Amino acid sequence: MDLLDKLNILSAAAKYDVSCSSSGSKRRNTPGGIGNAAVSGICHSWSDDGRCISLLKILFTNYCIYDCEYCVNRSSNDLPRAAFTPDEVVNLTVNFYRRNYIEGLFLSSAVIKSPDYTMELLLQTVRKLREEFKFNGYIHLKAIPGADYSLILAAGRYADRMSVNIELPSQKSLKLLAPQKEMNAIIEPMREIGTMIKNNKEEKNSKKKVLKFVPAGQSTQLIVGASPESDFHILKLSEGLYNKLSMKRVYYSAYVPVNNTPTLPAIKNPPLLREHRLYQADWLLRFYGFNAEELLDNKNPNFDADLDPKANWALNHLEVFPLEINTASYQQLLRIPGLGVKSARRIMSARKTGSIDYDDLKNFGTVLKRARYFITCKGKYYGGIPIREDLIKSRLINGKSETGEQLSLFQEPVGKETRSLAFLESGE
Repeated sequence: MDLLDKLNILSAAAKYDVSCSSSGSKRRNTPGGIGNAAVSGICHSWSDDGRCISLLKILFTNYCIYDCEYCVNRSSNDLPRAAFTPDEVVNLTVNFYRRNYIEGLFLSSAVIKSPDYTMELLLQTVRKLREEFKFNGYIHLKAIPGADYSLILAAGRYADRMSVNIELPSQKSLKLLAPQKEMNAIIEPMREIGTMIKNNKEEKNSKKKVLKFVPAGQSTQLIVGASPESDFHILKLSEGLYNKLSMKRVYYSAYVPVNNTPTLPAIKNPPLLREHRLYQADWLLRFYGFNAEELLDNKNPNFDADLDPKANWALNHLEVFPLEINTASYQQLLRIPGLGVKSARRIMSARKTGSIDYDDLKNFGTVLKRARYFITCKGKYYGGIPIREDLIKSRLINGKSETGEQLSLFQEPVGKETRSLAFLESGE
């Protein structure tokens, strides 16, 4: 098999791994045009400083000893198979880099022969790139669960980021859909990598020259919808990964039905909205100071499809609203729907020089069509409707109130007196 055929097979096989962000574009080249985003193999990811970087995204091989029921590369599937050699991956990466096609490599793999054998091949590849070809581009490398820790940790000296995919969010589902895998064999390498990252950072504080170890952190991927776990279960798992294993990022992948087996759900389309809600909630965990049990619980274990998680939380806690923009703390500002981290910081900074008006909020990037129902500015409420869950929810979902009511200057106060007075005084 020639190299181009291998590249076609192994770049297509890598598309189901979302722990490396992808452009997702299907734009094909046209006669006389240049470029072709339809062919898989090069995807876009983002660095910590916000730069968009192009990565060669491939599997080392799609030969696999495992027969996971949800996986397109399962051993029992009849499909074209291929395997690179370390030299082939190195040459592709270096040549694509020199042609300015890519700025780095995302290298994952199915498990050929054994976890140790596969990890050895991945280690040879990244070692060759770094030591023989002095390649200093970005490398995201998969760690193979079950491989010897010494191989995984050695590879971490050459990779910028490593990831071990959990795939299924519980031991029970793993036994049902991937019985050849063990949850401990997945979690323990993550724990080892997390410990090494932490030790490496501490070592840098005490020594001048320290070899880097996975400086961009580790990530993992969870499949959403292939097994019956709730959003609450998945979010609690993610929270534990962030807090206990110093995970840099958890990626969620909507289950794509590629195999027909009775143990998998019969769905026509991947649950992309559910995936989206989990990403929104994940953002709240990492940057907004929420915890999983604030967003969901055993009575309400799944996110509302119609509302983003922060708006849903706010509607369930109307007793804390409206918040006065000129006196709310930074953490309180972050809990207002429509306010992000940047706008909260701008508000805190602007308050040092004077009070903020409603119109000022537009300049801070606040999404007022959502925030207006949860705030006051200088004591005035600009929501235009009483602070009631059904009315606000209708406005948030539809942009208008289906069960709205004509406002009256003689309406009875709603909640706090200041809230009602401000509401009556609003010009909306």
